[in-house]
Amino acid sequence: MLWPLSGLGIEGLPVWIVIIVVVIEVGIRVAAIGIIPDQRRPNTAMAWLLAIFFVPLIALPLFLLIGRNKLSARRRQRQGAINEALLEATSHMDLSDQLRDYDEQLGATAILNRNLGAFPIQEGNHITLISDYHDFFIRLAAEIDGAEEYVHVMFYIVGEDPDYAGPVLDAMERAAARGVTVRFLFDHLGTMRVRGYRRLRLRLEDASRRWPDFQWRRMLPVQPLRRRFSRLDLRNHRKIVVIDSRVAFTGSANLIAPDYQRRSAQRMGRSWIEINAKVTGPVVTGLDIVFASDWYAETNENLGTQLLVDLHEDEEAAGGSLVQVVPSGPGFPEENNLRLFNDLIYQATHRLIICTPYLVPDDSLLYAVTNAAHRDVEVIVLVTRKADQFTVQHAQQSYYLALLEAGVRIFRYPEPYVMHSKFMIVDDTVAVLGSSNMDMRSFSLNLEVTIMIVDDVKVSELADIFEQYRSVSEELDLEQWAARPWRTRYLDNVFRLTSALQ
Repeated sequence: MLWPLSGLGIEGLPVWIVIIVVVIEVGIRVAAIGIIPDQRRPNTAMAWLLAIFFVPLIALPLFLLIGRNKLSARRRQRQGAINEALLEATSHMDLSDQLRDYDEQLGATAILNRNLGAFPIQEGNHITLISDYHDFFIRLAAEIDGAEEYVHVMFYIVGEDPDYAGPVLDAMERAAARGVTVRFLFDHLGTMRVRGYRRLRLRLEDASRRWPDFQWRRMLPVQPLRRRFSRLDLRNHRKIVVIDSRVAFTGSANLIAPDYQRRSAQRMGRSWIEINAKVTGPVVTGLDIVFASDWYAETNENLGTQLLVDLHEDEEAAGGSLVQVVPSGPGFPEENNLRLFNDLIYQATHRLIICTPYLVPDDSLLYAVTNAAHRDVEVIVLVTRKADQFTVQHAQQSYYLALLEAGVRIFRYPEPYVMHSKFMIVDDTVAVLGSSNMDMRSFSLNLEVTIMIVDDVKVSELADIFEQYRSVSEELDLEQWAARPWRTRYLDNVFRLTSALQ
């Protein structure tokens, strides 16, 4: 009973102190059994219980620090109010006639997304896929230079370099100087870890002093002294830029150089590979509403009224691509992105493509993918050979054997690059693209945004980009992978367990 505490030397203490220690230890374990499983996946609850039972002095403080995977009640209430207003404003919208040309199941997916994330699916959108890293930043700066009313920018990570983030920040400052309202959000913890963060902060402070129209906030700030503090690893991972309600950008890239300003990456020539989309049409307003909800959460300024009017007016758009915005994260009661992925995977009949840097599925996603392979769907997964996170690298490797045995083909993008693009294609008809990885962090802990695209032509373009990735990647062999060293297998299994601690 006392084994976890035996190293504290309590055996030599008075009996009454030993009794108190034992009672506290037993009480912690009994309480944990009844409290931890509440509203958690069984594997997550079991991982926490095992940790608390075996190393309570470490696991209990850790659970108190990061065991709650919900945003504040105030923020969740605000998100709920936004969702209700959005549903009410679009309650008259039906599935478009264009969607009816597709399988009924796809219409059911659109209804699922609507009920979970509140956004309708709308036609009349035009999409440009951008797979060149530098081209993305050139286009971004050019569109900001054309802004007349406002610029909304939101990223998880922001850097300050002369060739990528710098020109975009320059364009934002030029916009503010000519009277355009600039609203800028970035994740506090995600950005403060970047080399040069202090220089960035000083630059933004100077810009807001010089131009009142230049406004910026840190999302989910870690400021305990100001009573602004939540679980450290609840982060806003969204990437959205909207200019004048006319054009938007979203995808996988952060606002930073492709080496993420890391000296280690620069030494080894490592860079991140991304996919982004430039969009026009009704989806622009949808992405703007997601931005507005986060701006409201951080500033208490409500931008949403006019945006809801714009969304109503966009109903008249026709032709182009069908697109639906799907926000997700701890501000929603359900795991919207996971449910979307699973729903589409179960619809696959001949081909399923998954491109993600981090593949750490829960049981439902693992079953969905392997079930697709078992029913003779061609399932192709592309991941990076060496991820930028040691723990995630080993956690995701622990799933490769089960996937390979089911018939899933796994390709690994070569070093020193990090394959950071995030998208999925089902039957060459529908695709999802955005900020969300295929891991439990993206499902439960991160605020994400995804767009579902229904357009044979655009999905085919995305598939061509995937084939470019695959052409330089190495396919995993089942027999060789099963024979990997025991040390690697051990680390894979250890970090698979820790990945469930949410």
